[in-house]
Amino acid sequence: MRLKDKVAIVTGSGRGIGEGIVLRFAEEGAKLIVNDVNEADAKSVVEKVKASGGKAVAVIGSVASREAVQKMVDTAIKEFGTVDIIVNNAGITRDVILHKMTDEQWDQVIAVNLTGVFYGIQCAGRVMREKGYGKIINISSTSALGNVGQINYSASKAGVIGMTKTAAKEMGSKGVNVNAIAPGMIWTDMMKSMPPETIKQMDAMLPYMVPMNRKGSPLDIANLALFLASDESSFITGQVIFCDGGMKI
Repeated sequence: MRLKDKVAIVTGSGRGIGEGIVLRFAEEGAKLIVNDVNEADAKSVVEKVKASGGKAVAVIGSVASREAVQKMVDTAIKEFGTVDIIVNNAGITRDVILHKMTDEQWDQVIAVNLTGVFYGIQCAGRVMREKGYGKIINISSTSALGNVGQINYSASKAGVIGMTKTAAKEMGSKGVNVNAIAPGMIWTDMMKSMPPETIKQMDAMLPYMVPMNRKGSPLDIANLALFLASDESSFITGQVIFCDGGMKI
């Protein structure tokens, strides 16, 4: 098992990509802290892990709160003894065209997607630096390169890349690997909830947008996260890996 007895925190893991990462990590022997703002979703994922023979604890709260993030770290130490891995996955969108965006829409996205990742890196990183080992995986996005109607989201995800590279430089000598994943078009519940006409248009454009001619799945991201969380990636740090079927070649 590639993560046997490793302790991992996955933020925003009540569904979608985060849930996929939790379940994949559990298959490989990790003990999990499952975080989400939705208590029912988080507890549902915990039950799935336990049903398969794994160990997991839910911690409810928004990563926009330092206290909530520190609670995840404290709970991991209390329940499992340490923190080996954190996946900073939690994110939100408040999409609107630039000239119509409100301060609130900007602030909400930056608070969760950017400041929340900073809290995760810092709070878990302190434990990792002290023990001389750790894996930090930040979820960015292909939108970091810019996307219409997402100036707040794009800015936050580009910021995640900058934080990843800086943290990798600062923490490498302490035995901590810091990398980022930039997912493309991933078929999650959020995407499935879009208007049918939008999904139809997206499917029509798929062959022109994505060389592999398919949407990604949470498992695609989870398998990459597993590699970055394992010791197989011990000489990889400060990297941004686009998992997008070639969309941003």
